[in-house]
Amino acid sequence: MRHLLKSTLAAAALAVATPALATDIIVVSHGQASDPFWSVVKNGVEKAAEDTGANVEYRAPETFDMVAMSQLIDAAVNQEPDGIVVSIPDADALGPSIEKAVAAGIPVISMNSGSDVSKGLGALLHVGQEEFDAGKAAGEMMAQMGGTNALCVNHEVGNVSLDDRCAGFAEGFGGEVTVLPTTNDPAEIEAKVKASLDSNEEIDTVMALGASLAGEPAVAAVKAVGGEGSINIGSFDLSAGFLEAIKAGDAAFAIDQQQYLQGYLPVAFLALHAQYGLVPGGNVPSGPNLITADKAGQVVELSAQGIR
Repeated sequence: MRHLLKSTLAAAALAVATPALATDIIVVSHGQASDPFWSVVKNGVEKAAEDTGANVEYRAPETFDMVAMSQLIDAAVNQEPDGIVVSIPDADALGPSIEKAVAAGIPVISMNSGSDVSKGLGALLHVGQEEFDAGKAAGEMMAQMGGTNALCVNHEVGNVSLDDRCAGFAEGFGGEVTVLPTTNDPAEIEAKVKASLDSNEEIDTVMALGASLAGEPAVAAVKAVGGEGSINIGSFDLSAGFLEAIKAGDAAFAIDQQQYLQGYLPVAFLALHAQYGLVPGGNVPSGPNLITADKAGQVVELSAQGIR
């Protein structure tokens, strides 16, 4: 009898934990899962799928391509899922497709980029950080450290979120800021940062917008010109390598937007919405969190595991 009772209770718990009907959710981002940053987002998506029992697909264009991304959203709408998660780096390009999803009665949650346009396009809410404000905080921190002449390394010019980071950084920094446009090739970034430092010895600050793609190459470039100790380096987002640089004193700080949450929470919210009609009443800020030398060691291991 005791064994039967245990089996019955276990079955009841499983029934509560597992959706009565299959829940289909499609995630469409502008970032490829092969990108170290977006691989963490995808890890969050997959964990939420595991925890909720939802059927979840992660899709992204092969490169930063808004036409291709809008087509992926349109294709998702045609499948009539129970929810769609989107990033919105370009509202003009992606807005019509997102509005098409909303008009079809499909709940949409935005994540990572697009907090300022998400509600206007009909999304239920946004999970992410306010990029301009995060950039401003980074600029203020660098100014407090004595910086007067900075590079803001933008590896995706045209991505509104990254443009906002540089704009916020410039406002908070207050000194001279040069935006250095690059591709997302770390070798190119290192070469361009080094060339900028070689051509302008007054640069005392480098702000990268992605830790693995730009932050780590920036550290290498500063070392190549012998700028350790005189050029401060900061970066948005985390990587194990950049965190090690912070621990070693080769970089000042990183801004953590906790992108794992940006993948996890929208899927969990849409699963709850499909099952029970539950949804938070507003946007959910996943960051920013400032990671300095005293905190870096705590998150290196989690970063290596694809969680931070």
